[in-house]
Amino acid sequence: MPKPVSALLLIDAVINFLLGLLLLGFSRPLTHLLGVPYTEISFYPNILGGVLFGIGVALTIEAFREPKGLVGLGLGGAVAINLCGGIVLFIWLISGALDLPLRGLVFLWTLAIVLVGISTVELLTHRRKSQLV
Repeated sequence: MPKPVSALLLIDAVINFLLGLLLLGFSRPLTHLLGVPYTEISFYPNILGGVLFGIGVALTIEAFREPKGLVGLGLGGAVAINLCGGIVLFIWLISGALDLPLRGLVFLWTLAIVLVGISTVELLTHRRKSQLV
């Protein structure tokens, strides 16, 4: 059974894998289904999808890392990435600049809450763990 931080890294990895796959598969039907904006050029969403998928791989490597094994993305990096993404998404949503159907707003608000939420749990877990040491 993974350590608590490892379990959090795996949850974070799954989130990044899913977001990466969504962006790698960026298409008009997918954006319509999710209710999010579509752009004719899928280059940037696809590149971001590849980066997010890579972050998922790095988090998985870190979650299963042996003491002298290959280092992946640690907790601090995961928190920074998720907080930055979540906060930018919150700013877009709060600004009112997105004209989206209800399903798109629900999807994006849920995503923002998940990103900031997993970061908060990771930070609290790290704090609790450091207080035990």
